Amino acid sequence: MANQSPMLSIPKKTTEEVDWTTPIRSLIAHSYGENPDNYAAECAALQRCRQDAVRGAGSDTTARDLLYKYFGQLELLELRFSEIKVTFPWRDAFTNKLTTQTSIAYEKASILFQIAGTHSAIAASQSRSDPEGLKRAFYYFKTCAGMLTYINENFLHAPSTDLSREVVKFLVSVILAQATEVFFEKCTEEKKGIVLVSKVGAQAASMYNSLTEEVKEFMGKGIFDRNWVTLLQVKAKYFTSLSHYYRGLGDNTAGKHGDALVRFNLAESLAKEASRTASSLFTSTVSPTLPVDASTALQDRMKAHLAVCSDRKSEAQRENDLIYNAVLPAPEVLPAIDKIVVANPIPIQEVYGTSEVQKTIGQDLFLRLVPLSVHESASVYSEEKAKLVRGEVEKAEGAEGEVRSVLDGLGIKDGLTRFRAMAEGEVGGADEIPVDVRRWKDDISLIEEREGVETLVAQLSQLKNGVRQQLETISQDLDSESRNCEMMRVKYEHLWTQEPSAGVGKSYRQDLKSHFTTLDAAALSDQQVAMMWQSVKSDIGLLLSPQLEDVFRASTEHGGNGTENILDLDLNEGSDAQEQAKIGNFVAEIEERMGRLNKIARERNEILKDLKEKVQTDDVSHLLLLNRRNTGVEPTLFAAELEKFRPYQQRLEATLQHQGVALQEIATLWKSLKDLADRGPGARKWEEREKRKKDTVRRFSRARDVYMEVRDGLAKGLQFYNDLTGLTNSLYENVKSFIAGRVAEKDNLVSQIEVEKRLSSASAPRPPLAPKPPLPPPPTSGDLNSAFSSMNLRGSPTPVGRSWQNTASPSQQSYSPSSYNFASSPLSPPPLSSTYASSSLSPSSTFTSSLPPPPPPPPSSASYLPPPPPPQPQESYSSSPPTQQNDPYANLGMFGMATPSAPPSQYQTSSPSRQMSVPPVPHQLQYQNQSQWMPSPPAPLSYQTQNGQQQQYQGFTPPSHPYGYPPRGQGPGYGR
Repeated sequence: MANQSPMLSIPKKTTEEVDWTTPIRSLIAHSYGENPDNYAAECAALQRCRQDAVRGAGSDTTARDLLYKYFGQLELLELRFSEIKVTFPWRDAFTNKLTTQTSIAYEKASILFQIAGTHSAIAASQSRSDPEGLKRAFYYFKTCAGMLTYINENFLHAPSTDLSREVVKFLVSVILAQATEVFFEKCTEEKKGIVLVSKVGAQAASMYNSLTEEVKEFMGKGIFDRNWVTLLQVKAKYFTSLSHYYRGLGDNTAGKHGDALVRFNLAESLAKEASRTASSLFTSTVSPTLPVDASTALQDRMKAHLAVCSDRKSEAQRENDLIYNAVLPAPEVLPAIDKIVVANPIPIQEVYGTSEVQKTIGQDLFLRLVPLSVHESASVYSEEKAKLVRGEVEKAEGAEGEVRSVLDGLGIKDGLTRFRAMAEGEVGGADEIPVDVRRWKDDISLIEEREGVETLVAQLSQLKNGVRQQLETISQDLDSESRNCEMMRVKYEHLWTQEPSAGVGKSYRQDLKSHFTTLDAAALSDQQVAMMWQSVKSDIGLLLSPQLEDVFRASTEHGGNGTENILDLDLNEGSDAQEQAKIGNFVAEIEERMGRLNKIARERNEILKDLKEKVQTDDVSHLLLLNRRNTGVEPTLFAAELEKFRPYQQRLEATLQHQGVALQEIATLWKSLKDLADRGPGARKWEEREKRKKDTVRRFSRARDVYMEVRDGLAKGLQFYNDLTGLTNSLYENVKSFIAGRVAEKDNLVSQIEVEKRLSSASAPRPPLAPKPPLPPPPTSGDLNSAFSSMNLRGSPTPVGRSWQNTASPSQQSYSPSSYNFASSPLSPPPLSSTYASSSLSPSSTFTSSLPPPPPPPPSSASYLPPPPPPQPQESYSSSPPTQQNDPYANLGMFGMATPSAPPSQYQTSSPSRQMSVPPVPHQLQYQNQSQWMPSPPAPLSYQTQNGQQQQYQGFTPPSHPYGYPPRGQGPGYGR
């Protein structure tokens, strides 16, 4: 740096500590509605960033980077917190006056001033003897001018002197003049043309001369250092001298020796003035804006230049006196030297637009804190991206659908196998078993391993047998209880007051009957399932056997040969080989096109995947935040950002074009192949083979379908029998409880009757019995009149329609037939006939079948009869409407199951079984026994109708189709 021209650098401002955290936390809480504690780290990072940038930083690249980062964060911070108010104290760079503002714009202007001062210091400190040093000095002088220009253009009404428009403008001129000086040094160092050098020197001289005039306005204000004024004056004279010197060299070369000598004289005189000013007026006071050796270096440089000008002037004078004798013009008439502008400010946008500066700034500290307007704009952009992706996905799906439709329409996938086999000269193949049949085999094998059909059939039979045994046991228990009850009734006669089993057990017998009916109906469905299983059992076994492949091979063989040449029917062997080779070539070309289509599809999927990932990671919130203050830029910004996806779209479009070409080629080749191969005998042989193979596949398909129906039917059957088993068990428990209750009631009644008998025999003697009447002769005719006359207790016929209850005496009324409801139908026979009694009761119930009919009861017989029933039941008999006679013992065991009988009190007025529960008298028994040897009257309709209704098992309709399916012949069974 010896004898290097000294350069001015802009002084820096100074500041004090600033609190960013408190106002930012307040704005986060109030404006964004978020918890400020979540951004404590960001606030601390911003505070530390300012301290690093403005406190203790030097004038090197490190200080520059810290200032870059802090100013970048300030820009982003202002976009989020434009209304923030923070106290920023800064001292003036020239007057050291403290100025305090709360606007973030003041902080930004001050930081830019610091950046400009750092750039000027870096440029001034470069060693310009090195070409790289020259480049760096030139660059940093121009960026310094750009920073100052940005301050002047964007920050009005500066509160301090150093930021005022006049001072900043002056500083810009000083920095650009020094940049021009650096370029001049570069031109002379690189020995550029004399004309160019003179123009650059003239431009520098002009700029320094202007600065010399401008600086006079600030002389009395104490803004700039005295050395600045001296240096500007020296450099103004110095560069004017240099411009004349180099222009004189140019004139001398052009033959203008007189003009050249005059310019050399001017250059010498100006160099003398510059040297004199540098030595006499330049103080030695150390200035922070000048190098330490600025005075010595400037004086040495001026002296050196003066010596060069003097030597060149003396030489030119001698040559003109001896050789040229040119007339010397006046200096005022010399043409002005042209100037050229070589230094312009570099805008701040170019500085911050470089990747190095963006990397230095780093990520936005408050990236998570996005304003609502930016969110809305980002949503619009996201929708634009989604629309772009949807369009490309739809194109890709349409392309895939086009491939499938073309290939399916041509039948290439199935037909290619056929033609490949024809090209190989075989009708068989390594894969004899179709894919569907293999899948059926695997599925059925897996099912059979878990639980076979035979196992399900065994389980079904076991459940059915168990249900039947349980129902038979219930039936036997009910019959046994009924027999025991009737035996007690016969034994104790009128003293046995327990209700007959036929009434109270009617619901159980109805349920029992319905279960038997359902079980019998279900057996039909079981037979259908068994028949279906037997019909496909052999085919299923063959499907699961290892011989399955042999079956298909045999179905495709022709004449007992597994594989044979399909062109062997053609007489011309050479023609057959040629045709076979042509088919093989077509097949190979089609397969190559098919492989190309697969590659295109994979490539398209990869491109779509990359596009989706790119769209997913793309975020323009930062750009939207930077352009928040610019209105109407979103469409342009979005269009520019979407252009980054253009390469993916172009690649996808290329895949569609390649696919279309491949499909067209496949269609052409396929048409040619079919025209060639479908004419020969090989095509007919292949069709016969495929027909036989399809028949075999249909056979196993039917077997598989029936097998699944059988399993479904067995599953439903097992469920049915499980449910029926539960119902049967419940019925068994209910019947068991019912029989236990009846047994307990019987035991209590027997004990009570025995006690009453013992007490009765001890208190009163038994009256003598009336003599038995002689047996009447058997009737001579079976008409109804004789039967009714024999039933008349008084020996005279009773008028038809007359009620016995109205004519009998009170003593006879309790034992008259009206008490058994004969009054409703006087002409009807007694309900208990020998036929029904013998069919429903045990043989012991007919023990009085040979006794004669009883005589009319004498009045004195009332002494040994049991007491009449209580008045309340007697009133119910007389007040109840007459009902058809229904003997509960006649049809014992023939009732189905229904709801259990109600308590006896509910049968006093309406139930026939309750009316028959009145203790019978001996005459009643004799009458009934007498009816057994009487001629059998014709069966009355009312009696049969009532019995018939009882045999319909009221409340239950047997299902016509067990498991919910009709029997075979009327529709599918439960196995269907």
